[in-house]
Amino acid sequence: MEASFRQENISDKAEKYLHFIEQYGLLIEGEKNIISVLANTTAALNEAFGFFWTGFYLVEDGELHLGPFQGSVACYRIKKGRGVCGTAWAEARTQVVADVNAFPGHIACSSLSRSEIVVPMISGGEVVGVLDIDSDKLNTFDETDRIYLERIVEMIVKNLY
Repeated sequence: MEASFRQENISDKAEKYLHFIEQYGLLIEGEKNIISVLANTTAALNEAFGFFWTGFYLVEDGELHLGPFQGSVACYRIKKGRGVCGTAWAEARTQVVADVNAFPGHIACSSLSRSEIVVPMISGGEVVGVLDIDSDKLNTFDETDRIYLERIVEMIVKNLY
């Protein structure tokens, strides 16, 4: 299957997400292998939006463990409540951070990361992982990103769990 998620001709962020979601639903439909779905998700998001770093951390043995990602090397494990990812896990809610240097306890896997959004994956009332997206620019993420990335994560959870 060859699918292109490039969207150079769409300038409105919400419209880009709507177009992405339409294609994305077809990409993951019926696939139950978590690594395959998360790997293709990071590739598709990266292709569509050109984020600096896009990846997943999965809850395993009481920590978040690095899963499929696109970007530079990353931290292997994150404890609950630590950094933006650990906070999203502990609070079971999306974290939108305009300036990572102003976030208490930020874990700098890359010094080039400037802003971040982390969306928890919740199944059966428990956080099973997080989608972590970093930007190399300040104030990249907003309410539009939160709304649509939460929708994408809901699609993943519904498909896999």
